[in-house]
Amino acid sequence: MTSPVTVIGLGPMGATMARTFLANGHPTTVWNRTASKAAPLVEQGATLAATMADALAASELVVISQTDYQAMYDSIGDADVKGRVLVNLSSGSPDELRRAGDWARGHGADLLTGGVMVPPPGIGQPGSYVFYSGPEAVLDRHRATLAELGDTTFVGTDPGLSMLYYQSQLYLFWSTLVSYMHAVALLGTAGVSAQQFRPFASGTLEALTGDGPMGFLRILTEEIDAGAFPGGANSLRMQAVGADHVVEASREAGIDDAGPLALRDLFWRTVEAGHGADGLSSVIDLIRRPRREGGA
Repeated sequence: MTSPVTVIGLGPMGATMARTFLANGHPTTVWNRTASKAAPLVEQGATLAATMADALAASELVVISQTDYQAMYDSIGDADVKGRVLVNLSSGSPDELRRAGDWARGHGADLLTGGVMVPPPGIGQPGSYVFYSGPEAVLDRHRATLAELGDTTFVGTDPGLSMLYYQSQLYLFWSTLVSYMHAVALLGTAGVSAQQFRPFASGTLEALTGDGPMGFLRILTEEIDAGAFPGGANSLRMQAVGADHVVEASREAGIDDAGPLALRDLFWRTVEAGHGADGLSSVIDLIRRPRREGGA
């Protein structure tokens, strides 16, 4: 017998989760502030809960996919969550998730927080995964059911950790793709198409992530964990000068220079902090420092 599941929130992500549970044979109860959004799922076999109390009573496992954590508090209101496992896959700040963990414990519930690392169409598909944090024993009890959404990647008991992983991955994803777009725009001013440039960009990304002697991600990881930032013949000062030239090239080409300018300024602030002779990995030292008031 497959276990029952309740899904709270039927936006693109929540609706896809509910369909995935239904497709895998789970009795699925749904609730949404706009009840009409549940109609397609009801046609597929879901049960629409008339009230939040009914939604919570239907299943021990309650999967929440809403705009933010405040939406969970607003939706649940005074309904009894005692004995429920709340799996909140909404976005928020790490501290917000930690406060939610305290709130759940104070109301007799367990909270698993999560960060879903695929867009809605990827839910339940090969390669999909979700970062989870919170009580591991609770995750283990429901791991088989949650695995139908994607690989269950447990990162620790701190409820905020799943969101830290999620946001770190998003930042890496976004900044890499936006950097690619900037490079395409820069070359485009000389008539070079994105398709012409793509093989070179692919080669750079492969060099970044590979395990060979030029595996820059591996090298930086080792240097950061060791706290050693060797510069040698490729010092950060040299790279900061190169970043100056990227800014100049962007301005000459008449394209937006905000991204290169931010990178250039980060390099030079690191140089000014005493890392001019060190390598690129020394930039982590500046990133770890809180910015002083005024942006200095």
